[in-house]
Amino acid sequence: MEIWEAAYIAGIIDGEGSISLTRMHEREHRRPCISIASTDKELLIYLQSLSGGTINNKKNYNPNKHKDSFTLNIKNKEAVISLLGFISPYLRVDKKRKRALWILKKYEEVTPRNGK
Repeated sequence: MEIWEAAYIAGIIDGEGSISLTRMHEREHRRPCISIASTDKELLIYLQSLSGGTINNKKNYNPNKHKDSFTLNIKNKEAVISLLGFISPYLRVDKKRKRALWILKKYEEVTPRNGK
């Protein structure tokens, strides 16, 4: 990934994304997740080509007033940690930067080996 691409993704995550720990199944530990919501599917397809993940359509209950919206979810632990390693120096929102750095430094320490 080029430096400018990492900075671009960081800006999009600062504005429209979230960095979190999400539980996929009831009995497992939380795992890192990055999600980005947008009404521009072309943007999400581009981000998906750089980082992986899946794009989901959101249900539009009022198409007369609202555009269709989409969400890119990156839930693969290795993909999330790799992406956070590239973008963390460029994140400007303090809360998101601190969360990214915490995941990079502490997630492996506090999660049992198999994630269960």
